[in-house]
Amino acid sequence: MKMAWKLLAALAATVLGLASAATAPQAQAKPGAKRPNIVVLVADDWGFTDLGAFGGEIATPNLDALALRGVRFSNFHVAASCSPTRSMLLTGVDNHRNGVGNLREAMPTEHLGRPGYQGSLNQNVVTVASLLQDSGYRTYITGKWNVGSEPYNLPNRRGFDRSIVQGDTGSDNWVPSQRYLPHSAQVEWFEDGKKAVMPAEFYSSEFFVDRMLGYIESDTRKDKPFFAYVGFQANHVPVQAPRSFVDKYRGRYQEGWTALRETRAAKATAMGLLSNPSNPTKVPAMVTLNTTTNWNALSAADRAHMEREMEVYAGMAEAMDFHVGRLVDSLRKSGELENTVFVFLSDNGPEGSDYDEAQLWIRTQYTQATEQLGGKGAYGVVGPSWASASASPLSTYKFYAGEGGIRTPMFIAGPQISQAAHISRSLTHVTDIAPTLLDMAGVTAPTGQYQGKPVEAIAGRSLLPLLAGTASVVRGPQEALGYELSGNLAVFKGALKLSKNLPPLGDGQWHLYDLTQDPGETHDLQSALPTEFATMQADYAQYAQAHGVLPMPAGYSPQNQVLINSFWHYWLPAYGSMVAASLVVLIGAIAGLVVWRRRIKKANGTDASNARKPAV
Repeated sequence: MKMAWKLLAALAATVLGLASAATAPQAQAKPGAKRPNIVVLVADDWGFTDLGAFGGEIATPNLDALALRGVRFSNFHVAASCSPTRSMLLTGVDNHRNGVGNLREAMPTEHLGRPGYQGSLNQNVVTVASLLQDSGYRTYITGKWNVGSEPYNLPNRRGFDRSIVQGDTGSDNWVPSQRYLPHSAQVEWFEDGKKAVMPAEFYSSEFFVDRMLGYIESDTRKDKPFFAYVGFQANHVPVQAPRSFVDKYRGRYQEGWTALRETRAAKATAMGLLSNPSNPTKVPAMVTLNTTTNWNALSAADRAHMEREMEVYAGMAEAMDFHVGRLVDSLRKSGELENTVFVFLSDNGPEGSDYDEAQLWIRTQYTQATEQLGGKGAYGVVGPSWASASASPLSTYKFYAGEGGIRTPMFIAGPQISQAAHISRSLTHVTDIAPTLLDMAGVTAPTGQYQGKPVEAIAGRSLLPLLAGTASVVRGPQEALGYELSGNLAVFKGALKLSKNLPPLGDGQWHLYDLTQDPGETHDLQSALPTEFATMQADYAQYAQAHGVLPMPAGYSPQNQVLINSFWHYWLPAYGSMVAASLVVLIGAIAGLVVWRRRIKKANGTDASNARKPAV
């Protein structure tokens, strides 16, 4: 009998093993090749030319050294806000099909919960971490997550062995429990799928790298390659950095944002990131961005304040680079550096909001005194003009579909790259990262089924042919690539881009540009190319229909929607009953006062009447 049970158990194990093998992707390493480690570094709200290797003046030596070992992508596109980009980075699936059709905080009430608009990853997608984990990788994540805090969406259920993450859009960089906006009751921190116990104070970039180093070094499975994802908060508001980094930039920005924008554009062009030096990129004037200010018209005190804002911004970026350097040094000492692929990108363009709508709350929580900027308890915001300089020579910034909002620095460095220090101007997209990493790891992506369940197929293209030098483009000249976020729209086709941006930076009308000749989007070609103008509008309509893109309500503004959602989803549930009770007490007190005054008046009237009666 025992022998029979053993045979049955063995048969069952064999059947289960075969079923698992049929549904799980398998690693397909090249014969004799060691599969690479993979490190993904996600910066927050960096402009196209913030990185030194992309033309910036900020000291980023560690990132620059990595970039020059690999390929820089100067025509790489993301979504114009954080969670939609991160959702596509992790899945390779368009954000309207993976559940993050918009940033939850900015989503109109009419959209929330509709297909594609859950505001977090849906259960029809699988992450690159899950696929790598299934194929034998050890997987870790630290930092900003922001693709859903539901139990099934936390990193431990999305393919990560170890994790300590911030579930929401951001927080203070010195005090992890401090919110940066009043749109939630508290900052969400999770460790390995449970509520995290955070230190009272930290510096975010340092903490995220510390924890990642701890995960890598303490894992005993050293025979397996690893996948490490570090989601930095640098340079999300509040802009903060250690003073030792900030003070390096004192006086560096005294010429103002227009001069910085022009200097960066010239350097990026000379580096070959955009057009050839013989055909300089035309830089849109600052005034075309509507919300910028003439530097020389500012008072001396205002110039000093805005200089300090940008000094802190630069210090924050350099501090992040410093801690990236610590990670690189650790891998060098362990002998793993030469077998490690690095991917760096920013989740969207620079933050151009001035946060005027939230100033009352900010002033009750923080100081904005010039000399305290960067430190604990201070709230830094660079605003639209410095954001325009960060995005140089591109137009617009975060939230908008101009190149400044959706074209960000990106590079890939490491093994399997034959063209060191190469620049690719091929149109590429954030959905291309996942298939590239899977290709490098020898893992086959699912094409509709994963572990017996239907899933969205990866939409992106592997960039490995570009990295290996066997191809110069990954999309054909007649292949359309659509985009939408918060009512700002675009479609790319070859060198052409058709886009529409809502006010205040846009006019709500379609415009056509040649990005090869005009990356700053200064010359509208719709009259010169009427056939392409009409065809690409049809391309966008087809994209919107296929991806379930919903039209925005009239008068929609992402900034105003954040305030509306904060009221309905946080303030009213948190304080509604208290306010209602206070109103009841107040109304009761007013009513009592009115009754009391009437009684006094009536009593006084009666006394006066009695006093007028003649004595009997």
